[in-house]
Amino acid sequence: MNKAEAALYEFNEMNELADRSSPVHRLPAISKFLVTITYLVTLMSFGRYDFTGVLCMAVYPWITFQLCAIPFKTCLKKIRILIPFVILAGIFNPLFDTEICVSFGWFYLSFGWMSFIVLAVKGVLALIAAFLLVSTTKIDMLCAAMRRLHIPSMLVTLFLLTYRYISVLTEEVAVMSDAYHLRAPKQKGIHISAWGSFFGQLLLRTMDKAQALYTSMELRGFQGEFPVQREDPMTLYGILWILCWITYFVIFRFADVGALIVNPFMG
Repeated sequence: MNKAEAALYEFNEMNELADRSSPVHRLPAISKFLVTITYLVTLMSFGRYDFTGVLCMAVYPWITFQLCAIPFKTCLKKIRILIPFVILAGIFNPLFDTEICVSFGWFYLSFGWMSFIVLAVKGVLALIAAFLLVSTTKIDMLCAAMRRLHIPSMLVTLFLLTYRYISVLTEEVAVMSDAYHLRAPKQKGIHISAWGSFFGQLLLRTMDKAQALYTSMELRGFQGEFPVQREDPMTLYGILWILCWITYFVIFRFADVGALIVNPFMG
């Protein structure tokens, strides 16, 4: 199995996770979508030094993991490629902000390190929340929820086509990679001299595949917008899920409850 096939296998695993049955999976898609968007907005609104407030926001993914019965290590496996980019976003903060923020005896923590930690935790929690949404909601139901919220149909269609076409593109990469290695069995990876022709052929093959797919869609009556799948009816369970989590987010965002924990230790 080459890297492209491994990536395709991991992508298909997400669809399998969304097909499971759990209290979170059975929630209406619109409830999960609204809670996730509210969570991301609230999470990003915390100050760059508000570590305790951001840490309190970890309760939502922790409880959701318990309810949906998806192992946390599966989430880490899926988002592992993006975590280094999140860390790199604030890696230089400690160099420019050296003022002391917290002291515990001989240990001192600068504002630069604090902002770096907060930014990294924010990024990781945001990735986890996005993973939980996609891994517990089928893509068709998620798009239906987006249309119920009056998100422009063009954006929803673009999102759905991009999601669907990822597997097609990955399959083409896997086929071309296998063909290349059959011609160069002892070579590791693709030589830099072949990158231009490889990606050029990939572009041509995917354009042909896209044209064939679009033609088949038109023959089936596609007119610029996919027919929305049967929408999940809003249930009392879904309403309670929205109200409980939004109340929690508002309390810990504006009541500054987390600051009570750290105030006695601030130097």
